[in-house]
Amino acid sequence: MTIPADDTKPMRGATRVLRDILDELTRLAPENTAADNEDPTARLGDVVDRLDERAFGFLLLLLALPCCLPFIYVLPQIVALPMLFLAGQMAIGGRHPWLPKKLHDRRFAIPAFSSVLTRAEKYVGWVERIASPRFRPVTSHLALRIIGALMLVPIASILTPFPLTNTVPGIGVAVIALGLIERDGLLVIGGLLIGFIWVFLLVFLGAETLSLVKAWLLSRG
Repeated sequence: MTIPADDTKPMRGATRVLRDILDELTRLAPENTAADNEDPTARLGDVVDRLDERAFGFLLLLLALPCCLPFIYVLPQIVALPMLFLAGQMAIGGRHPWLPKKLHDRRFAIPAFSSVLTRAEKYVGWVERIASPRFRPVTSHLALRIIGALMLVPIASILTPFPLTNTVPGIGVAVIALGLIERDGLLVIGGLLIGFIWVFLLVFLGAETLSLVKAWLLSRG
């Protein structure tokens, strides 16, 4: 099953599409999960199989949403690995996501992701409402290779298990993903700026903090 895309119209409501996919996967989940009081689960590959050629954007959005929420730990670091893998495929010119079997078959709890989607909609919903196809060269196949390579930087920040390293870059990646889905080059550029500015601030402030700590230690010595 694929979700048809019409490149002549903005594809509004990307989070709505993801919610519809999760609802369908819930209905298709084995009936014994309810009897066992277990949450229904799905494979990451089940989501990919239901997406059109904009699967890179949809998958990156799905994985970036948990990173956008503050005070969520461990999960952002888990989803950052497949995000790096997807960005790397874009960088080498991939036209559709390919997942190794282990990643394709990786299962996740559908209610948990639905809850994250609900919470994240208030952060990305307003972006969806202003999205429209513009600056189309930025979302061309050649440009996507550059975008994929650039996204490795904010995603690497998400992978770092320290406070303040995932929320803002996660929002940046989510905005980029929405730009890819909606063919909105302005959103893509904005998302990259969000991610890079935050990473720069983290590195700069981190270096300044280390310098101050070093000076304090030397003064006491």
